[in-house]
Amino acid sequence: MIHRVSANRSRGFTLIEILVVLVLIGLLASLAVFTMGGNSQQRELQNEVRELYLLMQTVSDQAVLNNLEIGLLFEKNGYGFVAFQDETGDWKASGERIFRVRSFPEWLVVTQFIENDAPRLASAEDKLRPDVVFFSSGETTPFELEFTVGSETDYTQILASDGISPIKWRQPGDEDEVE
Repeated sequence: MIHRVSANRSRGFTLIEILVVLVLIGLLASLAVFTMGGNSQQRELQNEVRELYLLMQTVSDQAVLNNLEIGLLFEKNGYGFVAFQDETGDWKASGERIFRVRSFPEWLVVTQFIENDAPRLASAEDKLRPDVVFFSSGETTPFELEFTVGSETDYTQILASDGISPIKWRQPGDEDEVE
């Protein structure tokens, strides 16, 4: 018996097989985009913390370069910078545009851990009593600031300084430092 193979029948993929593969590729691509995209609030939180971190570094440098004491004042929904006036002994809002008052998004939660007995160059009756002071010597008030999205504590960004070392920014996934 001789079996004949039909030359007309070409070996290939059917239309249904191609469509199934295209649907699977589309699902995998959308899943990859969704996972890589992340949460928009988490990205915005990271941007807010980055902005504050860079501003704090700039303020610290400005304090040293200009022989000034500059304070960071946290308000209910944001923060601003104030400068110590040697002539009057008061804290006044800085007139520079870079140090303008900024507000946090309503979903952002800031938890402050600031050393209370550190020098602040302010008396109890001062209206503008800064929470963190950047001294002209390069030192700061020791602090730790935790930023979270609402009550979600899984994704926490931390800005911290022991008062002598530069400000550190710890992000999720960073290895915790052993002290």
